[in-house]
This record gives sequence, C-alpha cells and structure tokens, in this order.
Amino acid sequence: MARMYVPKQFAPIGGDASRTLIEQRPFATFVTVEGGEPFATHLPLLFHADGSTHGVLFGHVARANPQWRHFDDGRHAMAVFNGPHAYVSPRWYTTEGQVPTWNYAVVHAYGTPRVVADDRARNVIEQIVARFENDQPQPWTMDGLGEEDISSMLRAIVVFEMPIDRLEGKWKVGQNRESVDRTSAADHLDASGDPDAMVIAGWMRDTLRASPGSPRR
Repeated sequence: MARMYVPKQFAPIGGDASRTLIEQRPFATFVTVEGGEPFATHLPLLFHADGSTHGVLFGHVARANPQWRHFDDGRHAMAVFNGPHAYVSPRWYTTEGQVPTWNYAVVHAYGTPRVVADDRARNVIEQIVARFENDQPQPWTMDGLGEEDISSMLRAIVVFEMPIDRLEGKWKVGQNRESVDRTSAADHLDASGDPDAMVIAGWMRDTLRASPGSPRR
C-alpha cells in the first residue's frame, strides 16, 4: 500500500486542511499500477462530501486512455494534489550553516475507483462543469449543446468515482527551523510577490504562532 513520508511536525495544519486543499487545488495526478509499473493521468477531480469519513472524488478520462480499465477490478489508486510551494534560500536564514530547501503542501487521497453507470455519467459531468465554470463572468453550461453532441461526448469518455479510504497530508513549512529563521524566510517569501510563496509565508507564521519554541527534530 502506498505511503508518504510525513514527519510529525509536518502534519496538516488544522483538521480540514487536506479537504480544503483538494477543493482549492483540484488538478491531480491520478495513479494506478499496471504490471508492477505506475500509470498516471493528470486531470481535475471533483470532491463531494457524501457523509462518509473522507468523501468521494469524481472525474473522467478519455475512453482511449486504458487506465479506466483499472477501475472496476478492485485495484487501488492514489490521487496526488499539489498545493502551494516555494523555494527557500539559505541566504534568508539568520542561523549559519543552513542549506536550500523547498516548502510545500501536498495531499494524497487513496481509494478504489469504479466506473459510473451511464445514467449517472451526464449528471457527474454537469456537476464538474458547474464547479469549474462557477467563477466565470458568464458560466458556460451543457444546455447549449444538442443531445447528439452530448451523447457523442459521453461516448468518448469514461466517468468514474473514488470513495476516499484514506487521506495523507503534508505541510512542510519550516517547522524544523529556528523561530528567527522561519520569520526571516517568511518575510522574504512575502516580499517576492509570488502568490504561492505568500501563502507559504502565511502558513509559516501560523505554525510559528502555534509552536514558537525550538523546532521539533
């Protein structure tokens, strides 16, 4: 079973952090195994809170993509969601003898995917479209397509769902550094003006407020 190395100090920030990252950064790397080798597809996944412990993911792949044949034989899969990330230079630290690093957040979702029946596939696609058109000034909907066009589209794809059995999150945002170094690095990330770097800087300050003492080794 797949695992991610997550030192205790890099645990997710807050109880809903992993779910929030999935919803905010829905473009994932979806991995199954075929013949002992990983098979990956890059695609957006829609998260749905269905009342279960971790929720369920919905997505679709091209019917020409052979990965969908892995979905109904009980094969496990992993979806990797990458959050904000930023390079951290040792020049930004006060403590001598430091080295470069990369701060980031990531979530792995595990489960057993299965093909969605034809009578539900259209509804799932409509929900996916609505999710990603929501922020557009004039959201596009499938209402503008003819039934023949919709049927043709659905024949060309395979819709699937994956109930999430397990979630692993990792927030590596400097918790293993001294407070003065974390503060200085966060200031430099903020000054970069890069949106991801600024999010990382905010998380660094959040963890610093929660644990202002010496870093946990």
